[in-house]
Amino acid sequence: MKEYKLTISTPDGSYFQGNVVALYVDGTEGQLAVLAGHTPFITVIKEGDVRIELENTTERTGTIQGGILTVDKNNVTVLSSTFSWK
Repeated sequence: MKEYKLTISTPDGSYFQGNVVALYVDGTEGQLAVLAGHTPFITVIKEGDVRIELENTTERTGTIQGGILTVDKNNVTVLSSTFSWK
């Protein structure tokens, strides 16, 4: 699967910067899955889990307090007031 660059940041700093295959978060309208080549958009994300899938099928899960998700051509950014890895 294709990869894209993901950044997860809070006011305290960056918690993740790297290439991922998929990002799964809860948006205000339901669950979102972002894959490479996704249509660009910006949305509000709810408090809950953030799951990322790396190319080697490794998954990492964290928790956010809510925030903003920005999807651009090859860059995806999650901005939140808090973030912690599980």
